[in-house]
Amino acid sequence: MFTGIVTDIGEIISLAQVAQGQLHRMRIGCRYDQAGIADGASIACNGVCLTVVSSGVDNGRTWFDVDAAAETLSLTTAKHWAVGTRLNLERALKIGDELGGHIVAGHADGVATILSREDLPDMARFELDTTRELARFIAPKGSITIDGVSLTVNTVKDTAFSVLIIPHTLQVTTLASWRAGSEVNIEVDLMARYAARLTEMK
Repeated sequence: MFTGIVTDIGEIISLAQVAQGQLHRMRIGCRYDQAGIADGASIACNGVCLTVVSSGVDNGRTWFDVDAAAETLSLTTAKHWAVGTRLNLERALKIGDELGGHIVAGHADGVATILSREDLPDMARFELDTTRELARFIAPKGSITIDGVSLTVNTVKDTAFSVLIIPHTLQVTTLASWRAGSEVNIEVDLMARYAARLTEMK
């Protein structure tokens, strides 16, 4: 589990296709202490929970390897990642950690497309569009995870919704680089999903 509070920005430093292209092995450089990264650990990369298969240090920089399988590649923006792609990273939540965002599974539900960007004094407002299936779980003032960042939904209209990004978030995540037309990973609020399921079962 995660909280949607980014703790580092990583960069893909190598990428290879294996299993006839159905699996991508990625090496991600980061600032984490390598001693604290165990094989099998979970790290959210742009909101996608991936499992560490190996790690090390090269020229003073920590790296870890992860595999993105076919389903992850089909459902998320991982299929577009390449060497040099910067990723929002978050280590798995530990018992006793501060829950600064909201409960995030790291299981991206799909993608949203950025419709527009409005730059404000030190902030940015984005309007995004997603599928009708996912839009039903998005509500004004509700929580949503976009590229691994816990955000509050401002407005909702049909399948489109908007978020306002504060200065701190723009500085410590990759969101400052978002542009109209870009695709981003989204994970809807777990509570909204469970509430919808309970309603359907009545």
